Amino acid sequence: MKREIYDEDHEAFRSSVREFLERSVIPEVEAYAEKKGIPREFWLEAGKQGFLGLEIPEEYGGAGAGDYRFNAVMGEELSKVNAALGSCWGIHADITAPYIVALGTEEQKQRWLPGVAAGEILLAIGMTEPSGGSDLAALKTTAVRDGDEWVINGSKTFITNGYSADIVLTAVRTSPEKKAKGITLFAIPATAEGFSRGRKLDKVGQDESDTAELFFENVRLGDDHIVGELDGGFIHMMQKLPQERLGCAVSNIAHAKQILLETVQYAKDRKAFGQSIGQFQHSKFLLAELVTKIEVSEAFLDQCVAAHAKGELTPVDAAKAKWWTSEIQNDVLDHCVQLHGGYGFMNEYRVARAWRDARVSKIWAGSNEIMKELIGRDLGF
Repeated sequence: MKREIYDEDHEAFRSSVREFLERSVIPEVEAYAEKKGIPREFWLEAGKQGFLGLEIPEEYGGAGAGDYRFNAVMGEELSKVNAALGSCWGIHADITAPYIVALGTEEQKQRWLPGVAAGEILLAIGMTEPSGGSDLAALKTTAVRDGDEWVINGSKTFITNGYSADIVLTAVRTSPEKKAKGITLFAIPATAEGFSRGRKLDKVGQDESDTAELFFENVRLGDDHIVGELDGGFIHMMQKLPQERLGCAVSNIAHAKQILLETVQYAKDRKAFGQSIGQFQHSKFLLAELVTKIEVSEAFLDQCVAAHAKGELTPVDAAKAKWWTSEIQNDVLDHCVQLHGGYGFMNEYRVARAWRDARVSKIWAGSNEIMKELIGRDLGF
């Protein structure tokens, strides 16, 4: 089915991304998994190609695309290789960088954005804490005023890019008495005294992603590290979360679609009882269902991408896209594993890794239960 939302410029960009991945990334992707992290060489090369500054204006070293559809194309192509690439790029370029672009002071933009676009400054975002995930209003990391500085104490966990990030945009509580209205975003440099990283977390999937614990022990920073308004962090996060959830949805469908296409080919090539396994009625009907689920989901997702490119995507529609696509992704990939039989349970097969990688998509960026809660509230409950 032809996708109407992308024009010749988007498809030309897609070809450039695909060429970059085939040349510089796919030959090295096994090494990424073994080292449990994406090397700086990836980021520097992606920066040279202009893939990290899609949201960053040209005066700060970015591409200044001004069209979210380019972000979506980038996310799709990375996720076809594996889910971790899409999520790591997304955290850096599609999620965290836009906070600085939209909320940073002129001095902050000049200080950080050229390095972000070049891949010299890697970004992460610190929201989740050991004591709570989706409940952002219950943050326990604090920043207390001491003269001209803020003293930050606390910890974050499950932070994508956390082990290698140069700056972590971190949500901390600055006015405890204000509850949700007392949260502020700080850009915390990894070089700050008192900042430390825990181990790379041993995850079920997405081995290529250097997910880590982060600790802040009397980290001292000035007002020049506050991004956005003092005590305005919760509102800032609520405003930016729809793009994060849309990016997750884009990755979910692209990831599942690619593995499904490979599974269709496997069903044609694999023989059993004198015929390809795809010719058995059960397999044929199942693949017909899975292809339909992907294409119907992709059609809704494309509407969301088009709406967001116009600044019209609602938080509720972003929540719908996030939970639905993660459910579809997991359902499709589980069936793909089954169609591969025993080989589907072997780590050397892409379908097995994809199946593992996908499970977290029902948890992160707000669990699917939280997404349904948001939608239910919009219905008046």
